[in-house]
Amino acid sequence: MRSSAAAAAALAVDVMVRAPKVHAPSLTVAELRVALADDHVHMLLLVDEGRLVGTAERGDVPPDADGSEPVLPFARTPGRTVAPDAPVDDVRTAMLARGARRLAVVDGAGRLLGLLCLKRHLDGFCSDADVAARAADRHRCP
Repeated sequence: MRSSAAAAAALAVDVMVRAPKVHAPSLTVAELRVALADDHVHMLLLVDEGRLVGTAERGDVPPDADGSEPVLPFARTPGRTVAPDAPVDDVRTAMLARGARRLAVVDGAGRLLGLLCLKRHLDGFCSDADVAARAADRHRCP
């Protein structure tokens, strides 16, 4: 178990989901709408050859947008990324202040490293194990 001093010194890279689901830059508005129908999905990551080229959230796409349109022109990255060496306590405070639940973790070249996923109760970050467990639950037969 980590000490409180070690927890306070945690960085984004320490708590990020390391293999988030990513989408091609060619993702359509219709595909975005389907993905966002899952209430666990807050942000879609648009990635081209490992580089984050955009993020898309609810509200980014106008309701009257045609489903066949690409999402990329509506996507953005400013305010939705964080450096891997950002202190987790500072990041969580900033996310809470903005009402954000997800931030992409990117390096200086814009390469996607992972995703910070603030838990539903806002008391910590989802782990790779949390994501895997949720996926396993979805695939179980009733």
